[in-house]
Amino acid sequence: MGDDEFLFTVNTAHLNTGLRGIPVGTCRTSFVTPTEGVHYCGYPIAELAHFPPEDIVYLLFNKELPTPAQSQAFRADLAARGAVPSSLAAVFHTLPKDGHPMDWLSVGIHTLGMMETTGDWKEDALNLIARMPRLMGLMFRIREGRVENIPEDDPSASMVQRFVQTLDLEGVDQSLMEKILATYLVLHMDHGGGNLSTFTGKAIASGHATVYASMAGAMNALSGPLHGRANQSCLEFVLRIGTSDPDEVEAFVRGELAAKRPVFGFGHAVLRAEDPRATVQFALGEALCPDDENFKIIRTLREVAPRVLSENEKISNPNANVDIASGALLHHVGFTDPTYYTTFFGWARVAGIGAQIIDERTVMRDGKGTPIYRPKYIAEGQSLRHLE
Repeated sequence: MGDDEFLFTVNTAHLNTGLRGIPVGTCRTSFVTPTEGVHYCGYPIAELAHFPPEDIVYLLFNKELPTPAQSQAFRADLAARGAVPSSLAAVFHTLPKDGHPMDWLSVGIHTLGMMETTGDWKEDALNLIARMPRLMGLMFRIREGRVENIPEDDPSASMVQRFVQTLDLEGVDQSLMEKILATYLVLHMDHGGGNLSTFTGKAIASGHATVYASMAGAMNALSGPLHGRANQSCLEFVLRIGTSDPDEVEAFVRGELAAKRPVFGFGHAVLRAEDPRATVQFALGEALCPDDENFKIIRTLREVAPRVLSENEKISNPNANVDIASGALLHHVGFTDPTYYTTFFGWARVAGIGAQIIDERTVMRDGKGTPIYRPKYIAEGQSLRHLE
């Protein structure tokens, strides 16, 4: 057996564990290490955090960063794809206003697919990425009843600018909003191949459903409180604390633990240090909004929670993860409703999931693509020996 091979024996202890830790494939876009966190195509995320989102999309699709000329050409390509059919807004108008924004996002993606699907994996993935900013902006405005005087779309603007211009919120610093959203998108675009939403999207695509149907399913997977909705829960957690006083924050954390409730924003399945994506966002907050009340709370939490959590020997990583800071930063620039936060996560993840779908459908197995996913389930009470 070569150095790059390993044995993995499945036994009854692996059954009914959500496939956790069971190898099923390879991933070309990203991987996670215990100390440096997620890497995109070999680059640690901390090195990429302040690149334009378009350049990171290019990286995930092409496995290399673009030259200036390639970056300009790629932006022009996305601009040519960015127009959204006007009937998308009509569909949004029919949806219940009290439906969760993630359900709206899933419906919006499905709707775009029904309006125009080429059947080419890469073309459809790039088309969807290019149309997400306008989709997001329309979704926000129609949900909020701000349906008059919606600005015309400007496909030549950056992805983040197109969203911010469509949103057209009054009384906000649009430049600051663009900086925080651009960093947010880059930090959340990909995270290995086995997280629930990415795996779901790839599994749906393995049955040759369209990119749009696959991505809508991925967004549904992301919407759960144990996955993408954690950033919503984290900001709600911060708002409940309501003070940055260290003693009061510690008392609150200990009270949550005593009540057997989660301390949101801390811990990670792979990392054994602070998530570099959290470190980047803390630095961004210190530079842009150090006196924001919610930011002051998470600054205190960053010091207090790991100390308290580390008292439990069963907790292998008590440090801050990506969700601890994102909600406070989004709240600062005007997104005061935390139910929207997972839609930003979904917007970002469309790029990584799209790139992985393309790899699994057109690159893996010398271009034949991976076969349809079909894990084996064992009849209750049946021994694994019966499968030999």
